[in-house]
Amino acid sequence: MKVYVVGAGAVGTFLAERLRDDNTTIEFAPRKLQDVVPVHADLAIVAVKAYDTDKAIATLQRALGPSSGATIMTPQNGVGNEEKLAAAFGADAIVSCALTVPVDRLRNGSYEVKNDGGVALAPVGKTSHNWLVAAFERGHVPVKTVEDYRAMKWSKLALNIVANASCAILNVLPERLLDMEHMFSLEVRAMRETAAVMRAMKLGPVDLPRYPVRALQSVIALPSPMAKLVIGRRIAGARGRKPPSLLLDLRAAKGQTEVDVLNGAVVDAGRRLGVPTPINAVFARVLDDISHMPQLWAKYRERPQALYAEVLAENKRSHASGARAR
Repeated sequence: MKVYVVGAGAVGTFLAERLRDDNTTIEFAPRKLQDVVPVHADLAIVAVKAYDTDKAIATLQRALGPSSGATIMTPQNGVGNEEKLAAAFGADAIVSCALTVPVDRLRNGSYEVKNDGGVALAPVGKTSHNWLVAAFERGHVPVKTVEDYRAMKWSKLALNIVANASCAILNVLPERLLDMEHMFSLEVRAMRETAAVMRAMKLGPVDLPRYPVRALQSVIALPSPMAKLVIGRRIAGARGRKPPSLLLDLRAAKGQTEVDVLNGAVVDAGRRLGVPTPINAVFARVLDDISHMPQLWAKYRERPQALYAEVLAENKRSHASGARAR
């Protein structure tokens, strides 16, 4: 088997190494499009940030050609990547993947696995790609198969947004967020908004390897003190001192983050379906502003009161807009 990986970060490296065996060769795509050459691949892995999906598609089109029979797997965070890839290569070629193994890239180029986890796989089209399950199991990666890729990726999104955007805006690690006034209540409200959007989309939560998403969405319906006890323990255990992905995006100073396909996706879907999402809207807007104007970060760093003030202002705007509509 020949595996072609677009994205040589922690995720791409981890997945490639777990698939490597005596009968498998791995090739990583070059960073520059002009350096891409044609390859014959059985599997292509798109392991780039969501904002680089269009570039990854261009790389794959040049590398695989128009008549490739390669399977293309996307373990990317957020929603919308599968649809872009399906438009370019056909739905039957695409496999959606939710990775729940926390991996970090080390300075020497290798990766470090933080906790147990696995992968969930779901076809985007009608082709099942069951051989991928066997390939990952040979690499000792727990695998779960899911029929509805949209339910799977929205369930992963429901995990990804927890202690992510707020930590990035405040420039704090998850363990500190739990002790900041108002912040946990905002986290729970953002999670409830996401669950409400999923219900409106008729997408049931899907349990993922190591993460009981269905139980998590049941917990957030409990009174806040009980929810804090359970979710707080989960945040501290799963993330604790690990910088979340959106905070890493900001610290990298790339001028963009994945918030559009996370909290922003909740807002967009809520707008289409008539589901209010004010907390996710504030998180997405403020984080996007900071990514484009880094000087704004000073207003929010370790200042939860500034972020909470934005939520109060958003509530006032929403109420005023509702009153005018009536």
